[in-house]
Amino acid sequence: MSNSSSLTQFLLLAFSDRRELQLLHFWLFLAISLAALLANGLILSAVAWDHHLHTPMGFFLLNLSLTDLGCICTTVPKTMHNSLWGTTTISYAGCAAQVFFFLFFMSAEYFLLTIMCYDRYVAICKPLHYGTLLGSRACAHMAAAAWATGFLSALLHTANTFSLPLCQGNALGQFFCEIPHIFKLSCSHSGYLREIGLIVISVCLGLGCFIFMVFSYVQIIRAVLRIPSQQGQHKAFSTCLPHLTVVSIVISTGTFSNLKPPSISSTSLDLALSVLYSVVPPALNPFIYSLRNQQLKDALRKMMTGCFSGAIKFWFSGV
Repeated sequence: MSNSSSLTQFLLLAFSDRRELQLLHFWLFLAISLAALLANGLILSAVAWDHHLHTPMGFFLLNLSLTDLGCICTTVPKTMHNSLWGTTTISYAGCAAQVFFFLFFMSAEYFLLTIMCYDRYVAICKPLHYGTLLGSRACAHMAAAAWATGFLSALLHTANTFSLPLCQGNALGQFFCEIPHIFKLSCSHSGYLREIGLIVISVCLGLGCFIFMVFSYVQIIRAVLRIPSQQGQHKAFSTCLPHLTVVSIVISTGTFSNLKPPSISSTSLDLALSVLYSVVPPALNPFIYSLRNQQLKDALRKMMTGCFSGAIKFWFSGV
């Protein structure tokens, strides 16, 4: 029997016992992480470089890219390291840090997606009030509230989880440290009650955001259907549907993974679901949401053309 005071490391779940599949997992996650880093890095650079993107949507896209990078960098590097070297361990402090930062970035991203939904609602349903409702100060306050709420939620959940005595070993049934799997190692009933209270608060807050998004999309769809131009309808739907896709993937896979009955639980299913809600959305966000924005694509094209021209001039001036 072990407890948290003597526990120095946890055992993470490997994707496979076969060396060939472990290396395949490493290269697959390397490709995903490099694509996410490149795409989000380009978005950050474009928003900072092009003054035409210094808009509320550009500001929120910049914040969303930061959360995507945070999510990817929190879970993927450690599992890649374990697959490459054939290990499954993570230190106690490393596990606590992974739980905190994963909750922090995922919570902040969810609240940012809610704010971006509000941005689309105002832009489509109340265009005459857009400048008033989404001024620079209001955008900064909303983004700060999203980050602060994510930080507070992550801090409370992490502090409660790692204050529990652990007496069921140290093997986690997940490829990264996650609170439900750590709770399976606990033998404290009071800790469960505290966490249930925190979960109830988090669920109420998340449900409120979800209801707000559903209400906003209903109003957006009604407004779009009243647009006489089919081109205008297509433009509005192409802006909003990717946002709805991202939110649906995160909510559906995360909820099902944590609330599914034990009778349909399996290692392969658990791993697939955890990848869907922890790795896929941060990697796909730039492609199905940000990089579909025409202004952003134009800014990227100008930035890359300018960088290429500058490199050519520098090369020939050196010669």
